[in-house]
Amino acid sequence: MRIPTTSCLCPFLVCLYFIQRCSGVGHHVPTKVPSKNQTKLASGETEVHHRPKRGWIWNQFFVLEEHIGPDAQYVGKLHSNSDKGDGSVRYILSGEGAGSIFIIDEVTGDIHATKSLDRERKGHYVLHAQALDRNTQEALEPMSEFIIKVQDINDNAPQFPDGPFVATVPEMSEVGTSVLQVTATDADDPTYGNSARIVYSILQGQPYFSVDPKTGIIRTALADMDREAKEHYTVVIQAKDMAGQVGGLSGSTTINVTLTDVNDNPPKFPQKNYQLYVPESAQVGKPVGKIKANDEDLGVNADIKYSIINSEGANMYSISTDRDTKEGIISLKKVSERNYKGIRLVSIGRTWFVYRYQMKGSLDGDDGVRYFRIDESSGVIRTTQPLDREDIPWHNITVMASEVDNPSLLRHVPVTVQVLDMNDNPPEIATNEEVIVCESSKLDQLIQTVTAVDKDDFANGQRFSFALPSQLPVNPNFTLKDNGDSTANIIARRRRFNHLTQELYELPIVVWDGGEPSLSGTSTLTLRVCPCQRHGKIRICQGEAFLSSAGLSTGALIAILLCIVILLAIVVLFVTLKRSKKEPLIIAEEDIRENVVTYDDEGGGEEDTEAFDIIALRNPAAAEELKFRRDIRPDARNHCGMTPCRSPTVELDEVDVHKFIKQRLVEADMDTSVPPYDSLQTYAYEGQGSSTGSISPLDSAGVQSEQEYTYLDDWGPEFQKLAELYEEAESDVTT
Repeated sequence: MRIPTTSCLCPFLVCLYFIQRCSGVGHHVPTKVPSKNQTKLASGETEVHHRPKRGWIWNQFFVLEEHIGPDAQYVGKLHSNSDKGDGSVRYILSGEGAGSIFIIDEVTGDIHATKSLDRERKGHYVLHAQALDRNTQEALEPMSEFIIKVQDINDNAPQFPDGPFVATVPEMSEVGTSVLQVTATDADDPTYGNSARIVYSILQGQPYFSVDPKTGIIRTALADMDREAKEHYTVVIQAKDMAGQVGGLSGSTTINVTLTDVNDNPPKFPQKNYQLYVPESAQVGKPVGKIKANDEDLGVNADIKYSIINSEGANMYSISTDRDTKEGIISLKKVSERNYKGIRLVSIGRTWFVYRYQMKGSLDGDDGVRYFRIDESSGVIRTTQPLDREDIPWHNITVMASEVDNPSLLRHVPVTVQVLDMNDNPPEIATNEEVIVCESSKLDQLIQTVTAVDKDDFANGQRFSFALPSQLPVNPNFTLKDNGDSTANIIARRRRFNHLTQELYELPIVVWDGGEPSLSGTSTLTLRVCPCQRHGKIRICQGEAFLSSAGLSTGALIAILLCIVILLAIVVLFVTLKRSKKEPLIIAEEDIRENVVTYDDEGGGEEDTEAFDIIALRNPAAAEELKFRRDIRPDARNHCGMTPCRSPTVELDEVDVHKFIKQRLVEADMDTSVPPYDSLQTYAYEGQGSSTGSISPLDSAGVQSEQEYTYLDDWGPEFQKLAELYEEAESDVTT
């Protein structure tokens, strides 16, 4: 701090004196009060306390450029170790962008960026920070300077600032001859990531030229390029950042390459023979005729010198070259009676011959005659109809040349014609498949990324742009975002969809190519709403997707489910009725017999195989007596008293079968103790031939207990197992 001079201090004291007088304050001696960093001792002295050194605490500050979002971008936090978290410290920010671009929370020290920044405009900001005591406004820290650096993102495409270019290369150059070096610039940060790492590639100009991917040097890639066949070439070079990876940005430039001439063509006479008439009065040294040869080369390479090569003609005539017209001037050298003798003229290089040209179809099947014709004299090839590169990009034809004077000398040469591209096809969306929209889609959720295709050459369609049709009203369900890299995102504009309400949506999309002039096309995508699987990156309709693919509507699905429910109900009812029928009295868990034939009724031994045969009723010897029905147990308390009831003996040979059955039917109708079955198979007798008699419990006497079957032991060991089975069955029933 600078100490004020005496001249400045005196007026200040005078003013202070008048202020004290006006305020009525009397003059008094001020009492020395100890300051905050002093302590008054008992002896009256003060002890000075030195405040411990404080320091700023913060991390390096970076802010991402081109930030887009509803909230301010968090930059970092200022914090002093004097801050105890009680809100007594106030942070102040000043410097570049303070208060407008960067704001600070005075209590917490948090710094936010409120605007989107561009690193290419300004790469860093210098700011100052202060920490004050909120109560006394005293500085707790000295003002400190810090830098907020704008971190780069790949938001700038490579550019060729000096393009387009013009270059030349000699014709017939060897492969690898350098043509030109192009250099692209990228405004992104070259020290961070691959945003400015450029890779060069050739989009147009193959197979004649190539480019080094790192240096951008363009070289010849095809040997013996003839200027007389094609003189000018258009080469398109692309520069792509991110080291050429997918998602990088690219820029392109055009190089117009011209082949310079070399002396690779001899001069040629338009015709093989010339006739000159020299009058006898011709003077020596005077021109008697002119002749001209043509040279396809240019400049000095096309300068021609004429000479007479046969000795007879050279003795009579001389020839010179006119520099302006490049004609050969023939003059008379001496007079002779043989002036009419012919001379043989040649141009330096070779003797010229007259040829006739023809064309035939290609050997590989491409009928070149349909699209081209050739002049028989000059050999100039012309088209006969418009060519379409997307239909046939290359045409292979064969040209035949023969001498006019000697047609037997024939030569074939293949000619390849490349159809150059022009931007005559509009682009279209690359997929024809349905786009899946999940029912649980959220607002601003990405539905799918679409790309475009173009039938034209890549040089006319390497960049695409997308938009929704401007003539249609705003789509309430979906919107489209052009990503700037030849792709576009379909975004949902509302939350949730219901396939029962609407299953299919149509979304028209307009796509433009990057050709000159640009063409556009409209493609309509079909979006299908369905429940989606929750796992996996690929959206797949679940549940009813297979029914939809089979063409079944929701009503058909409900009808099918209803039929299935009815069939299940019928099956359950059938099983229930079947189980309600009377089960056999005894269900053997183990059958010790080798051969068993099981019936639901008890028969008559060996004759029981005829149980269902009516002939058994006609056999008088087969039935000894009639018995009660065996599907119910005999009741001991019936009209027979306590003794077993027995049917009276009936002589069957005296009883008519019809009457017998009728009698049994009447007895069954009158008996109220039987189950109410409508159909009942009844036999009133047992067959003859069983040595053991009947073992049916229905016709057994009631004097024996139904729970005891020990009497079966008397019948032999083969009936012991039967007794055990009966006892177990009765035990189960009781339980």
